[in-house]
This record gives sequence, structure tokens and C-alpha cells, in this order.
Amino acid sequence: MRKKVVETEEERLLREEAERIERERQQMIMAQNNISMVSLDNSIENSYAGIGAPPEVEVPFYTREERDTIKSIRHLENRRVLLVNTVAGTGSVGRLTVGLYHTLEENGYECLVAYGRGEAPEGVRSYRIGQDLDVYIHGAMSRLNDRHGFYSKRATEEFVNVIEDFKPDIIHLHNVHGYYLNVKVLFEYLKTTDIRVIWTLHDCWTFTGHCSHFEYIGCMKWMTECDGCEQLSEYPKSFGKDNSRRNYYDKKALFTGLPDCTIVTPSEWLAGRVAQSYMSEYHRVVVNTGIDLEQFHPVIEERRDDNLIFRLRNNLNLRNKNVLLGVANPWRERKGLLQFETLSKMISDRCQIVLLGLDDAQLNELPESIIGLSHTDSVEELAALYSMADIYINLTLEDTFPTTNIEALACGTPVVTFRAGGAAEMLDDTCGIAVERNSIQGVVAAIDTILSQRSVNFTTEQCVKRARLYDREIRFEEYIREVYEGM
Repeated sequence: MRKKVVETEEERLLREEAERIERERQQMIMAQNNISMVSLDNSIENSYAGIGAPPEVEVPFYTREERDTIKSIRHLENRRVLLVNTVAGTGSVGRLTVGLYHTLEENGYECLVAYGRGEAPEGVRSYRIGQDLDVYIHGAMSRLNDRHGFYSKRATEEFVNVIEDFKPDIIHLHNVHGYYLNVKVLFEYLKTTDIRVIWTLHDCWTFTGHCSHFEYIGCMKWMTECDGCEQLSEYPKSFGKDNSRRNYYDKKALFTGLPDCTIVTPSEWLAGRVAQSYMSEYHRVVVNTGIDLEQFHPVIEERRDDNLIFRLRNNLNLRNKNVLLGVANPWRERKGLLQFETLSKMISDRCQIVLLGLDDAQLNELPESIIGLSHTDSVEELAALYSMADIYINLTLEDTFPTTNIEALACGTPVVTFRAGGAAEMLDDTCGIAVERNSIQGVVAAIDTILSQRSVNFTTEQCVKRARLYDREIRFEEYIREVYEGM
């Protein structure tokens, strides 16, 4: 006697769906064979004429659960993804874009990365939007006319042709600013398609008339109407007219009304700002940015000349000092450089501030109480500096979700930061302290608390444990689970 094969629920749904499609195909063939004439008239729709009307198509009944399952199965067929960002493989967002590319490829997606500046890493299928000259012209015109994002027309039209050829199911936008895209050309095109858009915002440029950050100056114009911008000298710089009002309404018209768009933000703070903006119509998902825990991990000091921490302590004369490290690239006012100078006057002699990422002018102007270092491209050196520090100090006055905080935690170093933007979202009371913005006295108190408790709290093990929550592989998988396949 033949053993009965038990069909799983998913197999049954797939079989029934295939049978339904085949029935419809056969019935359509029969109907087409019966057509002897198609009447085209201005007052009526096309109608069948000939041997009777086409037979009715049987529509199977599905429960809500079955329909949801079939919808999910169909959704998984959307496997061709175009990722777009200013750069590919460099900078935090460029690394995120390429890392997501590789994770998607490993999960069966076919991907293409489109970028506007620099070069893409080897092994990444990519397309560069425009050339260096396009970027220079876009930047120069933006400085003159304050219309960042509305140049590079020819380059963007050529990019639209690439989109047409690639035929993506999903376009995943990251930064669309950076002097390489014409947002009018791109978004007017997207509204004519049924391509699903995932848009990860990394700052606030999308819903303002000019700036990428506004918390530093306390500006709230972006909620109603930008005009008379106070930050024309900030990125994207403009030395000419103020077009913030025009930009605001043009961007609002272009960026709203996409038929199928999901907004992703790296922090709850930015998601909240999107909800208050003209982009509130879109569904929002928070996926925190992750880091590479194979690169950022505790480095142990050993008394050897080839040990980075041993050399750094000796070269910088940091023996018997509590090192307070700050990192930025580049250092601007909103990154807290002036606040570090004030802090250096209030800490005890046993503490030493070390700042990484300063340019030549900043190094020359730095007070003697602070040790300044220029930017390093060595991740190994950066991990050693994090590991050498007793506390990582982040005095940013506005930030979306600073990954330097996580990098420090991954190297076993607790964090003190201001409550500014999403700067404190990755901390809990085992690994760091957040104080009110601009409260230098609060920072001094937090430093004293951590140094006095390091043997029982704010330990290396506690910091590393917290950082594991932000393993980039986990976050990439979250993108696929919650955004690509979960919507």
C-alpha cells in the first residue's frame, strides 16, 4: 500500500496558486480563440464580439491568513535591488551600503550599487552617476544659488536609463545629497513607476530647505516653512542667495506622494523628527546602524615596541594618566571642540584629553592642555586608541546616531555624551552616562562617577556586551527581516 504524502500548508498554498494560474491561462486561451472582432469606440470600452462571451474565471476562496501567506511568497520574488548613495565603501554610510549589498547577495538578491563620488570596492557590481566634473559644477552652483540637489541633470537622466535597463524591484536610497544627483529628475521618474522605494535617512536634509542638522541652533522652521536660513555657511554651503524657502517647497512636492515608500532611520530621535515633518505620510522603521566587531574589539597593552597601545602611551606621555578620548572627522563647532577646551580647564591633573581627527589649523590653535592628533585611516590604530582610553567623551551638540560611541564600547571603553539627537540611544547604565547638552559640569561629574566605579560598573565586559547588540551582521539581517521581507 502506497504511503500517503502529507502536504505542508506552504506547499498546499503554492500548489493551489500554480493551479489557479494555469486555469486562468487556459481560460484566456479559450476566450482569445472565440474573439472574431475587437470594437474600439470613443464611447464604449473594448468588447468581445463573436461566439458568446468569455467564460467566467473561477476565483478560489482564500482565508485572510492564506492571502497573507501568498502575498509574502510573491513579495519574496522581488529580488532585484538598486542601492544608491553618495559614496560606496568609504565613510559610515558608504560602508553600510556595501555591507548591505553583500548581505543581500548572500540572501539571494541581485544587487547594483549606484554612487556619485570616488570609486566602488572591487567585487561590487556598481555604476557611477556622473563624473568628477559634474560634482564640481554641482558644488559650485550650489554655493552660488543655494539649490543643492537640483543640478547634475544630465548625469541623473543617464542614471534613469540605467534604472530602466536594470529593472529593479526595489530602490534603496541612502544619501541623495552630496552634489551628484538631480532630485527633481529622479523623483519625478520614480513617481511614474511601481518600483518599491526604501529610503534610509542619515540626517535631516530631506525635510529642510537647506541644512542637514538644525538642533545645534534650535531651529524649528522645518516643521512649517523654511525661510531666512541661519545656516547658509554650513553644509551644503551657499555664499549667494538664500533659496531655503523655494528648496523647502520643491523638496516637499518631490519627496512626498511616492506610491510605495518605507522610511528607515538609524535612531528613534530621527524617526520622531520625520514624523513631525512633511514626510510623515510614510511608514517608518528604526534599524540602528551596526559596526564590524571583528575590527573593533579590546586591544591589550603589552610591553613590546610593536604593541600600538604601548607605543601610544610612551609617545604621548600618557603613563599614569586617565585618558579621555574624543574622535571626529571633521571637527566642527557642533562636534563640541569648544566644549572640550572648557572641559580641559575643569578636570583634574590625573586626566588627559586626547582628540583625534583635527586638521592642521585646529592643531595649531589647540590649548596645551589637550593632546591633538590628525585623522587616521588605520582602523587598527583607532581600535588601539579606543582601548587605551579610560573614557570616550562625545560632546556632539547634534547627531543622528554616532557609531563612534559603539566603536568605543566594542573596545571596552565606557562613554560620556550629551543628550543630543540620538547620541545616547545606544547607552544604558552599565556602559555610559548621558548628561544634558552643554552641561560641562555634568560631564565632569560623569567622569568622576565612572572612574570611581570602574572596578564594579562600566567594566570592559559590560561595555563589550552592550556593543554586541550592534553587530553589523545582526543589523544587516534586521534590514532584510524587518524592511525588505517584513513589510
